[in-house]
Amino acid sequence: MLLLSPVRLLILLGLSFFLGLAFEEQYGTSSMKPPGGIRTFPLLSFAGAGLYALETRFALPFTAGMLALGAWLLAYYRAWLGRNSSEAEFGAELVVPTCNMLAYALGAVALAGPLWVGISFTVVAVILLGARRALHNLARQVPYEELVTLGKFLVLSGIILPLLPDKPITTLTSITPYQAWLAVVVVSGLSYCSYLAQRLLLPRHSGLITALLGGLYSSTATTAVLARRSRQGSSRAGELQAGIVLATAVMYLRVWIIVAIFNASLARELFPALFALAAIALVLSGLIYLSPRRNAIEHVEVGQPANPLELNTALIFAVLFVVVSLASDWVHTEFGISGVFGLAALVGITDVNPFVLSIAQGAIAGSSLHLLAIAILVATSSNNVLRAVYAIGLGGYRNGAVPAGALVMLGGAGLALPAFLR
Repeated sequence: MLLLSPVRLLILLGLSFFLGLAFEEQYGTSSMKPPGGIRTFPLLSFAGAGLYALETRFALPFTAGMLALGAWLLAYYRAWLGRNSSEAEFGAELVVPTCNMLAYALGAVALAGPLWVGISFTVVAVILLGARRALHNLARQVPYEELVTLGKFLVLSGIILPLLPDKPITTLTSITPYQAWLAVVVVSGLSYCSYLAQRLLLPRHSGLITALLGGLYSSTATTAVLARRSRQGSSRAGELQAGIVLATAVMYLRVWIIVAIFNASLARELFPALFALAAIALVLSGLIYLSPRRNAIEHVEVGQPANPLELNTALIFAVLFVVVSLASDWVHTEFGISGVFGLAALVGITDVNPFVLSIAQGAIAGSSLHLLAIAILVATSSNNVLRAVYAIGLGGYRNGAVPAGALVMLGGAGLALPAFLR
Protein backbone atom coordinates (compact mmCIF):
# COMPACT_ATOMS: atom_id res chain seq x y z
CA MET A 1 0.00 0.00 0.00
CA LEU A 2 1.31 3.43 -0.93
CA LEU A 3 1.85 5.87 1.94
CA LEU A 4 -0.05 9.07 1.20
CA SER A 5 1.93 12.30 1.34
CA PRO A 6 0.10 15.19 3.03
CA VAL A 7 1.82 17.68 0.71
CA ARG A 8 0.74 15.80 -2.41
CA LEU A 9 -2.81 15.48 -1.09
CA LEU A 10 -2.97 19.24 -0.55
CA ILE A 11 -1.67 19.82 -4.06
CA LEU A 12 -4.24 17.35 -5.38
CA LEU A 13 -7.00 19.20 -3.54
CA GLY A 14 -5.89 22.50 -5.05
CA LEU A 15 -5.65 21.12 -8.58
CA SER A 16 -9.05 19.40 -8.50
CA PHE A 17 -10.65 22.49 -6.93
CA PHE A 18 -9.08 24.65 -9.67
CA LEU A 19 -10.43 22.32 -12.35
CA GLY A 20 -13.85 22.37 -10.71
CA LEU A 21 -13.91 26.18 -10.71
CA ALA A 22 -13.17 26.27 -14.43
CA PHE A 23 -15.87 23.66 -15.07
CA GLU A 24 -18.45 25.65 -13.06
CA GLU A 25 -17.52 28.78 -15.01
CA GLN A 26 -18.48 27.04 -18.25
CA TYR A 27 -21.44 24.89 -17.20
CA GLY A 28 -22.61 26.22 -13.81
CA THR A 29 -25.30 28.47 -15.29
CA SER A 30 -26.82 25.81 -17.55
CA SER A 31 -30.49 25.11 -16.95
CA MET A 32 -29.61 21.42 -16.71
CA LYS A 33 -26.11 21.32 -15.21
CA PRO A 34 -23.97 18.38 -16.35
CA PRO A 35 -22.23 16.12 -13.81
CA GLY A 36 -19.03 17.50 -12.33
CA GLY A 37 -17.94 20.68 -10.65
CA ILE A 38 -16.34 22.31 -7.66
CA ARG A 39 -17.44 19.57 -5.20
CA THR A 40 -17.52 16.54 -7.49
CA PHE A 41 -14.00 16.90 -8.93
CA PRO A 42 -12.16 16.99 -5.56
CA LEU A 43 -14.18 13.96 -4.43
CA LEU A 44 -13.35 12.11 -7.65
CA SER A 45 -9.67 12.99 -7.30
CA PHE A 46 -9.50 11.76 -3.72
CA ALA A 47 -11.36 8.59 -4.68
CA GLY A 48 -8.82 7.97 -7.44
CA ALA A 49 -5.93 8.65 -5.04
CA GLY A 50 -7.31 6.33 -2.39
CA LEU A 51 -8.00 3.46 -4.77
CA TYR A 52 -4.56 3.85 -6.39
CA ALA A 53 -2.86 3.85 -2.97
CA LEU A 54 -4.49 0.51 -2.08
CA GLU A 55 -2.56 -1.39 -4.73
CA THR A 56 0.00 0.30 -6.97
CA ARG A 57 1.63 -2.60 -8.81
CA PHE A 58 -1.27 -3.43 -11.13
CA ALA A 59 -3.61 -0.62 -9.99
CA LEU A 60 -6.58 -2.99 -10.06
CA PRO A 61 -8.75 -1.04 -7.57
CA PHE A 62 -8.02 2.18 -9.46
CA THR A 63 -8.90 0.55 -12.78
CA ALA A 64 -12.12 -0.83 -11.33
CA GLY A 65 -13.05 2.64 -10.11
CA MET A 66 -12.34 4.11 -13.54
CA LEU A 67 -14.58 1.49 -15.17
CA ALA A 68 -17.34 2.16 -12.63
CA LEU A 69 -17.14 5.91 -13.29
CA GLY A 70 -17.24 5.32 -17.03
CA ALA A 71 -20.25 3.04 -16.68
CA TRP A 72 -22.10 5.64 -14.59
CA LEU A 73 -21.35 8.40 -17.12
CA LEU A 74 -22.56 6.14 -19.91
CA ALA A 75 -25.82 5.41 -18.09
CA TYR A 76 -26.29 9.10 -17.31
CA TYR A 77 -25.87 10.16 -20.93
CA ARG A 78 -28.13 7.40 -22.21
CA ALA A 79 -30.85 8.58 -19.81
CA TRP A 80 -30.22 12.23 -20.71
CA LEU A 81 -30.40 11.57 -24.44
CA GLY A 82 -33.66 9.71 -23.94
CA ARG A 83 -35.28 12.84 -22.49
CA ASN A 84 -36.42 16.03 -24.17
CA SER A 85 -33.19 18.00 -24.20
CA SER A 86 -34.53 21.21 -25.68
CA GLU A 87 -34.04 23.07 -22.38
CA ALA A 88 -30.47 21.91 -21.87
CA GLU A 89 -27.67 24.21 -22.88
CA PHE A 90 -25.08 21.50 -23.32
CA GLY A 91 -25.18 18.63 -25.77
CA ALA A 92 -23.91 15.08 -25.57
CA GLU A 93 -20.33 16.34 -25.84
CA LEU A 94 -17.23 14.49 -24.73
CA VAL A 95 -15.81 17.43 -22.78
CA VAL A 96 -17.98 16.76 -19.71
CA PRO A 97 -17.18 13.04 -19.25
CA THR A 98 -13.54 13.72 -20.14
CA CYS A 99 -13.27 16.31 -17.36
CA ASN A 100 -14.79 13.83 -14.89
CA MET A 101 -12.36 11.11 -15.95
CA LEU A 102 -9.45 13.55 -15.75
CA ALA A 103 -10.45 14.62 -12.23
CA TYR A 104 -10.47 10.95 -11.19
CA ALA A 105 -7.12 10.24 -12.90
CA LEU A 106 -5.49 13.24 -11.20
CA GLY A 107 -5.59 11.25 -7.97
CA ALA A 108 -3.16 8.65 -9.29
CA VAL A 109 -1.10 11.15 -11.28
CA ALA A 110 -0.58 13.42 -8.27
CA LEU A 111 0.61 10.51 -6.14
CA ALA A 112 2.70 8.50 -8.58
CA GLY A 113 4.11 10.99 -11.09
CA PRO A 114 6.19 14.15 -10.91
CA LEU A 115 4.23 17.12 -9.65
CA TRP A 116 4.68 19.01 -12.93
CA VAL A 117 2.70 16.32 -14.77
CA GLY A 118 -0.44 16.76 -12.69
CA ILE A 119 -0.10 20.53 -12.72
CA SER A 120 0.40 20.55 -16.50
CA PHE A 121 -2.66 18.34 -17.08
CA THR A 122 -4.82 20.59 -14.93
CA VAL A 123 -3.59 23.87 -16.43
CA VAL A 124 -4.06 22.62 -20.00
CA ALA A 125 -7.56 21.37 -19.19
CA VAL A 126 -8.53 24.71 -17.62
CA ILE A 127 -7.15 26.66 -20.57
CA LEU A 128 -9.05 24.49 -23.05
CA LEU A 129 -12.25 24.89 -21.04
CA GLY A 130 -11.87 28.66 -20.86
CA ALA A 131 -10.94 29.01 -24.53
CA ARG A 132 -14.02 27.14 -25.70
CA ARG A 133 -15.57 29.97 -27.71
CA ALA A 134 -12.25 31.32 -28.96
CA LEU A 135 -11.18 27.90 -30.22
CA HIS A 136 -14.50 27.30 -31.95
CA ASN A 137 -14.26 30.71 -33.62
CA LEU A 138 -10.69 29.95 -34.70
CA ALA A 139 -11.77 26.62 -36.17
CA ARG A 140 -14.41 28.41 -38.24
CA GLN A 141 -11.92 31.01 -39.44
CA VAL A 142 -9.07 28.69 -40.47
CA PRO A 143 -9.42 27.89 -44.19
CA TYR A 144 -9.27 24.28 -45.26
CA GLU A 145 -6.17 24.93 -47.37
CA GLU A 146 -4.27 25.95 -44.22
CA LEU A 147 -5.02 22.56 -42.69
CA VAL A 148 -3.65 20.99 -45.86
CA THR A 149 -0.54 23.15 -45.50
CA LEU A 150 -0.05 21.96 -41.93
CA GLY A 151 -0.50 18.40 -43.14
CA LYS A 152 2.28 18.94 -45.67
CA PHE A 153 4.61 20.14 -42.92
CA LEU A 154 3.81 17.06 -40.84
CA VAL A 155 4.56 14.88 -43.87
CA LEU A 156 7.89 16.63 -44.43
CA SER A 157 8.97 16.41 -40.79
CA GLY A 158 7.19 13.39 -39.36
CA ILE A 159 7.10 10.88 -42.23
CA ILE A 160 9.81 11.61 -44.79
CA LEU A 161 12.53 12.77 -42.35
CA PRO A 162 12.61 9.66 -40.08
CA LEU A 163 12.78 7.34 -43.13
CA LEU A 164 15.94 8.87 -44.57
CA PRO A 165 19.36 7.33 -43.75
CA ASP A 166 21.72 9.32 -41.55
CA LYS A 167 24.82 8.04 -43.32
CA PRO A 168 26.60 9.54 -46.35
CA ILE A 169 25.60 7.84 -49.61
CA THR A 170 28.57 9.21 -51.54
CA THR A 171 32.20 10.00 -50.85
CA LEU A 172 31.81 13.40 -52.48
CA THR A 173 30.30 14.92 -49.33
CA SER A 174 29.78 14.07 -45.68
CA ILE A 175 26.22 15.45 -45.79
CA THR A 176 23.67 12.66 -45.30
CA PRO A 177 20.16 12.48 -46.80
CA TYR A 178 18.79 12.94 -43.29
CA GLN A 179 20.80 16.14 -42.82
CA ALA A 180 19.72 17.46 -46.21
CA TRP A 181 16.03 16.91 -45.49
CA LEU A 182 16.42 18.22 -41.93
CA ALA A 183 17.70 21.45 -43.48
CA VAL A 184 14.55 21.55 -45.62
CA VAL A 185 12.35 21.04 -42.54
CA VAL A 186 14.09 23.77 -40.52
CA VAL A 187 13.99 26.41 -43.24
CA SER A 188 10.44 25.47 -44.22
CA GLY A 189 9.40 25.58 -40.56
CA LEU A 190 10.73 29.11 -40.07
CA SER A 191 9.04 30.25 -43.27
CA TYR A 192 5.85 28.45 -42.26
CA CYS A 193 5.67 30.31 -38.94
CA SER A 194 5.92 33.62 -40.79
CA TYR A 195 3.43 32.39 -43.39
CA LEU A 196 0.85 31.51 -40.72
CA ALA A 197 1.32 34.81 -38.92
CA GLN A 198 0.76 36.76 -42.12
CA ARG A 199 -2.24 34.70 -43.21
CA LEU A 200 -4.05 34.30 -39.90
CA LEU A 201 -2.84 36.79 -37.31
CA LEU A 202 -2.42 39.96 -39.33
CA PRO A 203 -4.60 41.78 -41.82
CA ARG A 204 -3.46 42.23 -45.38
CA HIS A 205 -2.77 45.90 -44.71
CA SER A 206 -0.24 45.84 -41.87
CA GLY A 207 2.68 48.07 -42.85
CA LEU A 208 6.01 47.53 -41.16
CA ILE A 209 4.79 44.53 -39.15
CA THR A 210 4.17 42.64 -42.37
CA ALA A 211 7.58 43.76 -43.64
CA LEU A 212 9.12 42.32 -40.46
CA LEU A 213 7.34 39.00 -40.89
CA GLY A 214 8.23 39.03 -44.56
CA GLY A 215 11.89 39.27 -43.58
CA LEU A 216 11.50 36.10 -41.57
CA TYR A 217 9.83 34.46 -44.57
CA SER A 218 12.15 35.80 -47.32
CA SER A 219 13.95 39.13 -47.14
CA THR A 220 14.64 39.07 -50.89
CA ALA A 221 11.00 38.51 -51.82
CA THR A 222 9.92 41.18 -49.33
CA THR A 223 12.38 43.66 -50.82
CA ALA A 224 11.05 43.02 -54.32
CA VAL A 225 7.41 43.47 -53.25
CA LEU A 226 8.04 46.64 -51.24
CA ALA A 227 10.18 48.13 -54.00
CA ARG A 228 7.36 47.64 -56.52
CA ARG A 229 4.89 49.23 -54.10
CA SER A 230 7.17 52.23 -53.58
CA ARG A 231 7.08 52.90 -57.32
CA GLN A 232 3.26 52.72 -57.31
CA GLY A 233 2.61 54.74 -54.14
CA SER A 234 5.15 57.51 -53.62
CA SER A 235 3.18 58.95 -50.69
CA ARG A 236 4.24 55.93 -48.65
CA ALA A 237 7.81 55.79 -49.94
CA GLY A 238 9.43 56.41 -46.55
CA GLU A 239 7.52 53.62 -44.85
CA LEU A 240 8.23 51.21 -47.68
CA GLN A 241 11.92 52.10 -47.73
CA ALA A 242 12.13 51.51 -43.98
CA GLY A 243 10.38 48.15 -44.47
CA ILE A 244 13.05 47.01 -46.94
CA VAL A 245 15.84 47.68 -44.43
CA LEU A 246 13.78 46.19 -41.59
CA ALA A 247 13.39 42.94 -43.55
CA THR A 248 17.19 42.82 -43.84
CA ALA A 249 17.55 43.20 -40.06
CA VAL A 250 15.30 40.17 -39.62
CA MET A 251 17.36 38.28 -42.22
CA TYR A 252 20.42 38.49 -39.96
CA LEU A 253 18.43 37.06 -37.05
CA ARG A 254 17.03 34.32 -39.28
CA VAL A 255 20.54 33.31 -40.40
CA TRP A 256 21.72 33.13 -36.79
CA ILE A 257 18.75 30.98 -35.76
CA ILE A 258 19.41 28.54 -38.61
CA VAL A 259 23.09 28.27 -37.68
CA ALA A 260 22.31 27.88 -33.96
CA ILE A 261 20.01 24.92 -34.64
CA PHE A 262 22.79 22.96 -36.33
CA ASN A 263 26.07 24.33 -34.96
CA ALA A 264 26.12 26.01 -31.56
CA SER A 265 29.86 26.78 -31.71
CA LEU A 266 29.55 28.55 -35.06
CA ALA A 267 26.49 30.41 -33.78
CA ARG A 268 28.52 31.74 -30.84
CA GLU A 269 31.21 32.86 -33.27
CA LEU A 270 28.64 34.65 -35.44
CA PHE A 271 26.63 36.16 -32.60
CA PRO A 272 28.50 39.48 -32.22
CA ALA A 273 28.65 40.21 -35.95
CA LEU A 274 25.11 39.20 -36.90
CA PHE A 275 23.46 40.94 -33.97
CA ALA A 276 25.56 44.06 -34.52
CA LEU A 277 24.47 44.09 -38.16
CA ALA A 278 20.83 43.56 -37.14
CA ALA A 279 21.11 46.47 -34.71
CA ILE A 280 22.64 48.71 -37.39
CA ALA A 281 19.86 47.73 -39.81
CA LEU A 282 17.21 48.54 -37.18
CA VAL A 283 18.76 51.97 -36.58
CA LEU A 284 18.90 52.70 -40.31
CA SER A 285 15.30 51.55 -40.73
CA GLY A 286 14.21 53.81 -37.90
CA LEU A 287 16.05 56.79 -39.34
CA ILE A 288 14.43 56.26 -42.73
CA TYR A 289 11.01 55.82 -41.16
CA LEU A 290 11.32 59.02 -39.11
CA SER A 291 12.89 61.08 -41.87
CA PRO A 292 11.03 64.28 -42.93
CA ARG A 293 10.56 62.82 -46.42
CA ARG A 294 8.03 60.34 -45.10
CA ASN A 295 4.45 61.52 -45.40
CA ALA A 296 1.41 60.44 -43.40
CA ILE A 297 1.47 56.81 -42.33
CA GLU A 298 -0.79 54.58 -44.35
CA HIS A 299 -1.30 50.87 -44.27
CA VAL A 300 0.70 48.98 -46.85
CA GLU A 301 -0.64 46.05 -48.81
CA VAL A 302 2.18 43.64 -49.52
CA GLY A 303 0.02 40.68 -50.54
CA GLN A 304 -0.07 37.19 -49.13
CA PRO A 305 3.08 35.02 -49.16
CA ALA A 306 3.32 31.85 -51.17
CA ASN A 307 3.00 28.51 -49.43
CA PRO A 308 6.52 27.53 -48.30
CA LEU A 309 5.59 23.86 -47.89
CA GLU A 310 4.78 22.91 -51.46
CA LEU A 311 6.55 19.63 -52.20
CA ASN A 312 8.22 20.93 -55.35
CA THR A 313 9.61 23.89 -53.36
CA ALA A 314 11.02 21.52 -50.75
CA LEU A 315 12.58 19.30 -53.40
CA ILE A 316 14.18 22.27 -55.17
CA PHE A 317 15.64 23.49 -51.88
CA ALA A 318 16.96 20.00 -51.06
CA VAL A 319 18.66 19.79 -54.47
CA LEU A 320 20.16 23.27 -54.04
CA PHE A 321 21.40 22.34 -50.59
CA VAL A 322 23.16 19.20 -51.86
CA VAL A 323 24.63 21.02 -54.88
CA VAL A 324 25.94 23.88 -52.74
CA SER A 325 27.37 21.39 -50.21
CA LEU A 326 29.20 19.53 -52.98
CA ALA A 327 30.43 22.78 -54.49
CA SER A 328 31.62 24.08 -51.11
CA ASP A 329 33.60 20.92 -50.39
CA TRP A 330 35.14 20.86 -53.88
CA VAL A 331 36.05 24.55 -53.87
CA HIS A 332 37.60 24.23 -50.43
CA THR A 333 39.68 21.23 -51.55
CA GLU A 334 40.85 22.85 -54.79
CA PHE A 335 41.24 26.51 -53.84
CA GLY A 336 41.21 26.66 -50.05
CA ILE A 337 39.25 29.06 -47.92
CA SER A 338 39.68 31.90 -50.44
CA GLY A 339 37.72 29.81 -52.94
CA VAL A 340 34.96 29.36 -50.34
CA PHE A 341 34.80 33.13 -49.91
CA GLY A 342 34.38 33.49 -53.68
CA LEU A 343 31.63 30.86 -53.68
CA ALA A 344 29.94 32.67 -50.79
CA ALA A 345 29.88 35.89 -52.81
CA LEU A 346 28.46 33.99 -55.79
CA VAL A 347 25.68 32.13 -53.94
CA GLY A 348 24.75 35.32 -52.09
CA ILE A 349 23.19 36.70 -55.25
CA THR A 350 20.73 33.77 -55.29
CA ASP A 351 19.76 32.27 -51.91
CA VAL A 352 22.01 32.24 -48.85
CA ASN A 353 20.10 29.54 -46.98
CA PRO A 354 21.60 26.46 -48.74
CA PHE A 355 25.12 27.82 -48.30
CA VAL A 356 24.59 28.76 -44.65
CA LEU A 357 23.11 25.35 -43.89
CA SER A 358 25.92 23.50 -45.68
CA ILE A 359 28.50 25.42 -43.63
CA ALA A 360 26.60 24.83 -40.38
CA GLN A 361 26.28 21.09 -41.04
CA GLY A 362 29.99 20.59 -41.72
CA ALA A 363 30.25 20.53 -45.50
CA ILE A 364 33.63 22.29 -45.17
CA ALA A 365 35.95 20.44 -42.82
CA GLY A 366 39.28 21.65 -41.51
CA SER A 367 38.58 25.40 -41.38
CA SER A 368 38.39 27.48 -38.23
CA LEU A 369 35.08 28.77 -36.93
CA HIS A 370 36.26 32.33 -37.56
CA LEU A 371 36.85 31.66 -41.26
CA LEU A 372 33.53 29.86 -41.61
CA ALA A 373 31.80 32.81 -39.94
CA ILE A 374 33.47 35.16 -42.42
CA ALA A 375 32.20 33.01 -45.31
CA ILE A 376 28.63 33.34 -44.02
CA LEU A 377 29.04 37.09 -43.61
CA VAL A 378 30.35 37.32 -47.18
CA ALA A 379 27.23 35.49 -48.40
CA THR A 380 24.86 37.78 -46.48
CA SER A 381 26.75 40.86 -47.70
CA SER A 382 26.49 39.66 -51.30
CA ASN A 383 22.79 39.08 -50.77
CA ASN A 384 22.45 42.68 -49.56
CA VAL A 385 23.94 43.88 -52.85
CA LEU A 386 21.33 41.80 -54.71
CA ARG A 387 18.53 43.39 -52.69
CA ALA A 388 20.00 46.83 -53.34
CA VAL A 389 19.75 46.12 -57.09
CA TYR A 390 16.13 45.03 -56.59
CA ALA A 391 15.36 48.19 -54.62
CA ILE A 392 16.57 50.46 -57.43
CA GLY A 393 15.52 48.27 -60.35
CA LEU A 394 11.98 47.68 -59.14
CA GLY A 395 11.40 50.86 -57.16
CA GLY A 396 13.20 53.33 -59.38
CA TYR A 397 16.16 55.48 -58.43
CA ARG A 398 14.05 58.07 -56.61
CA ASN A 399 12.40 55.58 -54.25
CA GLY A 400 15.07 52.88 -54.23
CA ALA A 401 18.27 54.87 -53.73
CA VAL A 402 17.83 55.33 -49.97
CA PRO A 403 17.23 51.67 -49.03
CA ALA A 404 19.79 50.55 -51.62
CA GLY A 405 22.39 52.78 -50.00
CA ALA A 406 21.54 51.38 -46.59
CA LEU A 407 21.83 47.81 -47.89
CA VAL A 408 25.20 48.48 -49.51
CA MET A 409 26.35 50.05 -46.23
CA LEU A 410 25.25 46.94 -44.36
CA GLY A 411 27.06 44.76 -46.90
CA GLY A 412 30.27 46.70 -46.33
CA ALA A 413 29.82 46.47 -42.56
CA GLY A 414 29.34 42.71 -42.87
CA LEU A 415 32.72 42.41 -44.56
CA ALA A 416 34.46 44.76 -42.15
CA LEU A 417 33.05 43.61 -38.81
CA PRO A 418 35.00 40.33 -38.48
CA ALA A 419 38.28 42.25 -38.33
CA PHE A 420 37.03 44.34 -35.40
CA LEU A 421 35.15 41.64 -33.49
CA ARG A 422 37.91 39.02 -33.45
